Amino acid sequence: MAREGLRDQGPDRCGQALLQIGMNMMALPGGRHLGSIPLQEQRLHFMQVDSVQRWMEDLKLMTECECMCVLQAKPISLEEDTQSDLILAGGPGPGDPLQLLLKRGWVISTELRRIGQKLAQDRWARVHSMSVRLTCHARSMVSEYSTISRTTSQEMGQAEKLLMEKCSELSAVTERCLQVENEHVLKSMKACVSETLSMLGQHFGQLLELALTREVQALVRKIDTSDNIYITESTTGNLFSLTQEGAPLCRIIAKEGGVVALFKVCRQDTFRCLYPQALRTLASICCVEEGVHQLEKVDGILCLTDILTDDSHSEATRAEAAAVVAQVTSPHLSFTQHLTSFLENMEEIVTALIKLCQEASSGEVFLLASAALANITFFEKMACEMLLQLNAIRVLLEACGDKQRVDTPYTRDQIVTILANMSVLEQCASDIIQENGVQLIMGMLSEKPRSGTPAEVAACERVQQKAAVTLARLCRDPDVAREAVRLSCMSRLIELCRSPSERNSSDAVLVACLVSCQPAFRSSQGLKEGRLRPGQLVLPQLDKP
Repeated sequence: MAREGLRDQGPDRCGQALLQIGMNMMALPGGRHLGSIPLQEQRLHFMQVDSVQRWMEDLKLMTECECMCVLQAKPISLEEDTQSDLILAGGPGPGDPLQLLLKRGWVISTELRRIGQKLAQDRWARVHSMSVRLTCHARSMVSEYSTISRTTSQEMGQAEKLLMEKCSELSAVTERCLQVENEHVLKSMKACVSETLSMLGQHFGQLLELALTREVQALVRKIDTSDNIYITESTTGNLFSLTQEGAPLCRIIAKEGGVVALFKVCRQDTFRCLYPQALRTLASICCVEEGVHQLEKVDGILCLTDILTDDSHSEATRAEAAAVVAQVTSPHLSFTQHLTSFLENMEEIVTALIKLCQEASSGEVFLLASAALANITFFEKMACEMLLQLNAIRVLLEACGDKQRVDTPYTRDQIVTILANMSVLEQCASDIIQENGVQLIMGMLSEKPRSGTPAEVAACERVQQKAAVTLARLCRDPDVAREAVRLSCMSRLIELCRSPSERNSSDAVLVACLVSCQPAFRSSQGLKEGRLRPGQLVLPQLDKP
């Protein structure tokens, strides 16, 4: 999760977990809402297998449902969308309660969403047959989980009872709807079905959350009490896999002591080889507020500082520590702005991160370290002054010429972010000129995606935008402005303004380039080179509504 967040600087990159089915409800007729979960791309791997193999795996889940349909004398629909409605995840492995909950939960959440869609279309036969199938899936999940876990709490028993009652109620009411022909009566019954479906989604969400919480507690307890390196490694790996399922699961892990247990691992020398794995899991958990609060409570920043400043740790360990720092200082997370312990250790952290950038042996290590520095420059203004004193501009600009460390637009995005934030300092301009930085920044105005993927295109747009902003700030210094004119920066800025294809039709890049042109236009040299007035940089079509 941490690396994806670095590549796509959007808001919370953790997505939705299955247990939100009872919380985020899709609009339904009758004024009620039905739980709907945006399915994560990670879950698609359950279906990306050979068709015969998938059919064999799905038999366990499908036969029970189809038998139930036949027993209730409801023929399986021959409608054109039937096949897509029967696509199910493969059955969970024996004795694996977490996979059981995740896979069964995914199937049930999908069924709930599809029932809502058919209900909105007034397709009552489909609504009823899918309700029967949903009941079978819910019963199977409850039965199989009870068999695997062997013990259950009173609270879970009550949640299971409420879920099955609502499933039965839904099947019954949808069957009655099949026998009604009066549209006014059907309309009133539709509101009743919507209400039942909404309550069913809530009960399912509550049950799934209780079960997942129980399993997370078991994992955390095992990490906390184990002194066996192999058991700890396996359990930490399972916990990391759970963090990839979305923010709600990260919240459960944080609330159940996952952050505390993982930092305990990171403070034991006997588990040194597990530090990278534990830190990677911590970075994922800290995408939610509960994770950051727990990190603060256990002096996690101090532990990260110790790791970053200790050269006896491997580069991989220090890189993962940098990833945690990047996560907790992310400008997209408002709840990380009051980490008092971070301010106390910031100078040591910044110094260690610059050193890691300088000594990085791979692009990934440099990316993590530079991303942490970029976020810190947003987090605390004083960090820019520290970076200036540590010759960060020289380190970063030298790295731009090293393809082993800087080879993607994602990394250049971090570098230009740091330069843009540092360029507000007056002394920064002279350092930039001394290191031939204007030419490198100008090169970033020509950043182009190699693969054409949306993430890479967005990263290139950010690089262009921030490079233009950096030039705009630096050109307040006459020496930088003259150097920019000498290097024909104006020509490139004008091209970006007038040619949408050069900036991938990005308005953000256009605005940044227009702003960057203003300092140069103040000099006669800039006007002579551009031979354009500022108003002529924008094509007439842009002024039209």
